Amino acid sequence: MPARLARPSHSPARSCLAMAGGEALLAGGGQAPGTLDHVICWGIERRNIFKDNTDRNRFLERLGSVLQKTFTPCYGWALIPNHFHLLLKTGKEPIAQIMRRLLTGYAVTFNRRHRRYCRLFQNRYPG
Repeated sequence: MPARLARPSHSPARSCLAMAGGEALLAGGGQAPGTLDHVICWGIERRNIFKDNTDRNRFLERLGSVLQKTFTPCYGWALIPNHFHLLLKTGKEPIAQIMRRLLTGYAVTFNRRHRRYCRLFQNRYPG
């Protein structure tokens, strides 16, 4: 059973790590242990990365598994058909490494399920 994720906190993120329009933006230093990172990841050409509840559930199961294995707290998430937002607290494992594990695994699952062979996300996660 995947880890249960907490609801969003009301404290503002101290840094923002985003992927939008193929560009990775990092403000506030990020990556320091204890930093809150707001992650945004878009589908390639802004195409949908979640087609139905099965896709959303599989993504959340994978997210829960990766976060549990890396002891990374998640304070909130939003799944929109063509992108997602995460609010993660940086721990011992870099956010970039966590995101690579999450995105690669989900893309493989999504592509198999929907009989696709191309990239799913706008850009590879920096780091």
